Amino acid sequence: MTVKVLDSPPNLGSLYSKALLGGVRPGKDGDALPGTEYVREGVKIAPAHLADYNRVCGFRLSDELPVTYPHILAFPLQMAMMTEGDFPFPLLGMVHVANRITQHRPVRIDEQFTLRVRAENLRPHEKGRQFDVVSEVLPVGQDSPVWTDVSTYLRRGGGSGDGSDAKQLTPPAPNAVWRVPADIGRKYAEASGDRNPIHLHALSAKAFGFPSAIAHGMWSKAHALSAFEGRLPSAFTVDVKFKLPILLPAKVAFTSWRTDDGLAFELWNARKPKPHLSGSIVAL
Repeated sequence: MTVKVLDSPPNLGSLYSKALLGGVRPGKDGDALPGTEYVREGVKIAPAHLADYNRVCGFRLSDELPVTYPHILAFPLQMAMMTEGDFPFPLLGMVHVANRITQHRPVRIDEQFTLRVRAENLRPHEKGRQFDVVSEVLPVGQDSPVWTDVSTYLRRGGGSGDGSDAKQLTPPAPNAVWRVPADIGRKYAEASGDRNPIHLHALSAKAFGFPSAIAHGMWSKAHALSAFEGRLPSAFTVDVKFKLPILLPAKVAFTSWRTDDGLAFELWNARKPKPHLSGSIVAL
């Protein structure tokens, strides 16, 4: 695999412009993922940025990073990779269907580390094709990651089924009901850099087929995990499947329960028994 080392975070503004241009070019639909790994070394945490992220997602301030926070540090590298000419699919229209994070130990705010991002495992899906974007955090001087994020994306088209995955896993008896404001997409975009137009305003979301702006999937995962603060082990895997989008503004129900190997949780539409997200937490 070729390694591409970046001296600074890629400019997300220019990458979104590049993504828009790539989305209108016909015929971009290849059969192979790029063999390039994107790397940033000497990454440091900006405490003010972390504090903003924690407030938007509902985490308490701490010297340890929330398990979802390194995802937004890796996001610019993911964008840089997926907007390159050798990437087989246009970024616009891809669906983030799942995210799995494994934390071998908490990452502290005062640590320096290396970020690595690559794409792998292109495979069929009943609605088209899917692949994984793998992101890793390696502390300085270490060869093994202490944090790994696997984001699964779906490229629609050419599948053999409807791929419906919006069935309930447990009766909706909520532990809590949350009101999600209309501007949560803009607030999370400021904290994360993810300014996909489907999350920002109703008008821009309608251009992509949504009746209103929708919440970021990674915000919904982070906010759900904030409900477990103080109860999570230091080493664990949290695996989430994104189902129906949260149309903003929204009222969502949060449900959690114990399983044989850990915890499970869901976010629901509080007015209908339809899930937005289902997840599990398993200690290592």
